[in-house]
Amino acid sequence: MKNILITGATGQMGKVVVDTLLKKISPDRINAISRKAENLANLKEKGINTFLGSYEDVESLEKAMLGVETVLLISAGDQGDRMQEHRNVIDAAMKSGVHNIAYTSRSLQDRSTLMNTLMKDHFDTEDLIRQSGLNYIIFRNALYMEFLQYFVNKDQLDKGIFLPVGDGRVAFTFRADQAEAMANVLLNNKFDNKVYQFTSNETYSFFDIAHILTKLSGKNVRYTPVELSTFEESMKQRGLPDGAIKKMGGFLMDIKNSQEAVVGHDLEYNLGRAPLTLEKGLKLLFDL
Repeated sequence: MKNILITGATGQMGKVVVDTLLKKISPDRINAISRKAENLANLKEKGINTFLGSYEDVESLEKAMLGVETVLLISAGDQGDRMQEHRNVIDAAMKSGVHNIAYTSRSLQDRSTLMNTLMKDHFDTEDLIRQSGLNYIIFRNALYMEFLQYFVNKDQLDKGIFLPVGDGRVAFTFRADQAEAMANVLLNNKFDNKVYQFTSNETYSFFDIAHILTKLSGKNVRYTPVELSTFEESMKQRGLPDGAIKKMGGFLMDIKNSQEAVVGHDLEYNLGRAPLTLEKGLKLLFDL
């Protein structure tokens, strides 16, 4: 088996994938590319083949893919032209003779009804991969539990949770569980054009989250559904720019509309154990 390239290797997802791979294969079979030289130094010390570059820098991508059989494309952020960045990675893989590509997509119900238009990039990237002729695996990942830290203030739990998501449910997963399962799949070396739904085994509403936080903290944590306009006004008062508020609103509306309620058992199967429950995840995240 030739080398595996991990893009975005020093990010939160990439680091766990690399650490899992290191437990099972020698470091010289791992290529890692990142735009952050200081973070690559630690990987280089472990014997990993490191490359300074970015999704915008096609030359650096092609250099990192020399001798590589499999590429894990970890989704780019939304600060730049994400679709062009993804297209660069896919094109470089085709040009460099890579056989297999995997992509970190999102587990969502219906691309045609998404309110958060940025999420459509994931489905469009899936289309590009299918059209590339490369053997592929799509990892459709559920929403990370870590997301809750942005909407729940652990120092003000008794003030409650106010969000415009109604009783929408989410199959929350812990990022590290997803990354570990992805590494396991990459090592199986069976790129049979399959889509994996990496979700928890059940869904949770924010009423459930408030109940669990009440149990863990000993405080009375209440979730109160609010209108989107009310939430947006509160964000304006906090000084958030209109663009960020609109993006956040679409994201929360997708939760309300059950886009995040996909459930499957692919994550448990590829972990070889049950994924972390929401209760255990909240205990870790909020230090309870």
